[in-house]
Amino acid sequence: MKRFTYLFAAAIAVVISGCALRQSQARASERATAQVGIVNHTGNYIYSASVDGAGGGNMARWGVGGADICCTSIPNVWYPGMKVLVRWNMPIGIQDVIKEKVVEVEKYERPGDIYMVFFPNDEVRVVVSENGPRASDFPIRHVGNPNESSSSNLTQP
Repeated sequence: MKRFTYLFAAAIAVVISGCALRQSQARASERATAQVGIVNHTGNYIYSASVDGAGGGNMARWGVGGADICCTSIPNVWYPGMKVLVRWNMPIGIQDVIKEKVVEVEKYERPGDIYMVFFPNDEVRVVVSENGPRASDFPIRHVGNPNESSSSNLTQP
């Protein structure tokens, strides 16, 4: 009888730990769909851009667009050290200049769309936002071409 009690207790422990593991894996794998957007704080045309292979499109110099490139997914919950691979083609004349960089995703509170924000000298920031770059609560203010205005409020990385 004592042996049965130990065996029963061990079986219950295995079942409980298995359920806990499955529940934590389900939470870790929960992802939200997201559109991909490009914001260009440079004087160079971007022919194409992608984040972890999702993307496309193009963006004019000093351009800003909504997240209208379909589709990718992001974790529902941001975690420290979250990184993505950003690839972009910023041609010079008719010659393609393809660049890539691993970029840490900036902290977000809720899932939204994912934006690649390009700055001079191949600096790239990746943000997730429910609202697009024209919204007042977008993490990085876009002011267009700073050479065309008297005050430059461009937020650099």
